[in-house]
Amino acid sequence: MTETANKSPDTRCKCIKPTMKYLRRDQIFRVKAETIPGESVFVVGNCEELGNWMSSSAVRLSKDDDPESCLWSCCVKLPQNQDVEFRYFVGVYIEPEIANDGAKQIIVRRWETSIQPRNIRIDEDVNIGEEEMGKPDIFGSVQSITSIERGWLTSETVIQLKLFNNPLQLWKKRYEGKKISLKVTPVNLARNRSSETVLPFSENIDESMDTHDQVDAPEVWPLTEIAVMNEEKRKFHLQEQFGHIYSEGEFVLFQICVLQLESMAYLVDFYLHNSTEEDPPTLIGFSYILPSVLRKSEGQAIVPVTSTNHRPIGQLTVEYLVVQPIENFSCSMEETFSRMWKPSWQGLDVGHRGLGTSFKLEVQLCSDIRENTIASLKTAALHGADLVEFDVQLSKDLVPVLYHDFHVCIAMKRKQNLDINDKLQLPVKELTLEQLQLLKVYHLKESTTGISKFNNEDHEDHQPFPTLQKVLEVVDPHVGFNIEIKWTMQLQDGSYELYNPFDLNMYLDIMLKVVLQHAGHRKIVFSCFHPDVCTMIRLKQNKYPVMFLTQGVTKKYAPYHDPRTHSIPMAVHHAHNACILGINVHTEDVLRDSTQVKLALDSGLIVFCWGDDNNCSSTIKHLKNLGLHGIIYDKIDKFGTKEVKESIFLVEAREAQNNLLNVVQKMGSGHSSTGVPVDVGTTRQTLSTLSVSAHNTSAVISDGGGAFESTIKEIGKDSQYADCAP
Repeated sequence: MTETANKSPDTRCKCIKPTMKYLRRDQIFRVKAETIPGESVFVVGNCEELGNWMSSSAVRLSKDDDPESCLWSCCVKLPQNQDVEFRYFVGVYIEPEIANDGAKQIIVRRWETSIQPRNIRIDEDVNIGEEEMGKPDIFGSVQSITSIERGWLTSETVIQLKLFNNPLQLWKKRYEGKKISLKVTPVNLARNRSSETVLPFSENIDESMDTHDQVDAPEVWPLTEIAVMNEEKRKFHLQEQFGHIYSEGEFVLFQICVLQLESMAYLVDFYLHNSTEEDPPTLIGFSYILPSVLRKSEGQAIVPVTSTNHRPIGQLTVEYLVVQPIENFSCSMEETFSRMWKPSWQGLDVGHRGLGTSFKLEVQLCSDIRENTIASLKTAALHGADLVEFDVQLSKDLVPVLYHDFHVCIAMKRKQNLDINDKLQLPVKELTLEQLQLLKVYHLKESTTGISKFNNEDHEDHQPFPTLQKVLEVVDPHVGFNIEIKWTMQLQDGSYELYNPFDLNMYLDIMLKVVLQHAGHRKIVFSCFHPDVCTMIRLKQNKYPVMFLTQGVTKKYAPYHDPRTHSIPMAVHHAHNACILGINVHTEDVLRDSTQVKLALDSGLIVFCWGDDNNCSSTIKHLKNLGLHGIIYDKIDKFGTKEVKESIFLVEAREAQNNLLNVVQKMGSGHSSTGVPVDVGTTRQTLSTLSVSAHNTSAVISDGGGAFESTIKEIGKDSQYADCAP
């Protein structure tokens, strides 16, 4: 691929050799894209020649010789008997000798995410000269709509270093009240595998003082970026020459993309800024965060600050996050819904844990069906829920199951009248799936009485702890899922909701694989109260959207340790920083100050809300009038106001099916562009008998391709996400 990138488009048509025996046509791809040194432009598509939507097999374009030009091009021999769909993306090509496994790797930095990919139809004349090619494509702009998203992890690892709660302590009085900036530089400790060798101590100091301006000459790999949780700097950007001046109360986030996690250390330089701007800052010390410190997926590191004359002058407290790609899984670039939302998806009714919470002090607000069971989800769907929200965590044998609390109570011995001392409280993670489903398990609030509230658990759909895979398979596919990932949170007092959890990367990989492999065409939205989990879900996959759950300002719950959870404005900053769909706010905070909803909506985020305050018809109406996109509440059978008890996704799928029937009717009997007869009667009959879903349109497409088939495909996809907000 390296040789291919250096040749002209006409020459490279001969370099990308055909691997199949059918006829081919030359296609020249030309696109204008802004890149920084080290980045390249790639094309990926729905045929073998374009990688079958896999980024690792994409074709690299070559840049125009003019250094001022941003034009990239290549020529590929495409199959002549099929429509070709494709997308461009900007990435970093990692040579085999640098990559971890000795094979070439492609890091996706930014990619086109329009619902409809670009396409070359089978009847389109592509064998044209350069003079006839017309204007090149513009990266990200498809049909005059620009849609570009940051990439996801393919083979690289992301390290995030979080600085908050005044993390820097300098012990010398002369530094009190002074402006101190921090700059992070990754250093590869493997001398024989990198040109970035570790210098002797004194030379390292000289290297720190000779800081080149990364804005003028950015190093694309390893890539280091910074963000600050405020409106101006919440998006990741390159560091300035002397780093960032830390201010009290700030939340600063450094993000480093690396390949060799085990050999990367992180040098933190500290600069004292003088009173006059003309004088350059002075290096006063530095810290090293070694790879041995980053042993877990998340944690805290306290490292000494060493002066330039080798004396300790303070300490730096850093909380870190290590995000790795999903193991043994590759994401397709065919489609993404990570930040797609139709304007009609407004004021959606979301069933809380299905039909509602089962255990509350207010008995009249409790659901009659056990929460987070298949029966509860199905009943909510029958009463018109657009989505159902439920909680997922792992059993001891690593099976994703539905359950809200981190702990359960089990009976110590068989007897009808149990005393509270006869039950044992255990974390869900300490019981296997078989144990959870076979043992007599009590909710924590049932344990005080010894009496189970529900006596219908002999029915399979009513049993607690259904698996996530089973739920994906048996609940109506036209009902969306809001999947809340349960993960332990640290409270402001230093305690945790759950101690000794699973490794976070493994935990999320298992859950995400189940959804990616079994969700089909169901609408999925992930959510979590932990901001880092939201970040990780976004980085690990490119298909489904993520929403940050936040309790904000509240008198009902104890505050969390992470400042990003403390208010709706901070949640907005985090959502933009992590490039996720939106936020799920606590209604108590919204009712306290409803202008916060406008703040989030005006910034382009999708906003849901949750909380006990939602269990009131007038409040639900008020929240919908505020413009919230989804309201999560209990007892949808009581508070739901739909006349027709159907999800909006079912209604829109039925409309899409009718649109397809109308297209078939208007086209009349005829032939596809390849000469294959189009039997309108059979097509209509097939459509009418299909499950009501626009995604099933592939069943009626003949094997010839062409204008008729492309039209059917496009209508089917457009009807599901027409006018989506990118």
